[in-house]
Amino acid sequence: MDDWLTRARDAVAEAAGVPASELELDHDAEATLLDLARIAAHASGDRTNAPLLCYLIGRAQGTRELEALAKAVRGAS
Repeated sequence: MDDWLTRARDAVAEAAGVPASELELDHDAEATLLDLARIAAHASGDRTNAPLLCYLIGRAQGTRELEALAKAVRGAS
């Protein structure tokens, strides 16, 4: 994670009352989320769908693994 994203993660963790380590993104998660954002922007023709999709993925991730959610998005595109 770059410095800006690390600071944003820390601020979100503090606001949510969770340890920052729970919001850590590893390289694979970063790559998957960026790929999903790319798919959302290109498949829909609307770039604003990229962050909205990533938000939905984040909301759903408590119920399923990231790769399962990514597979669902890729299958729907």
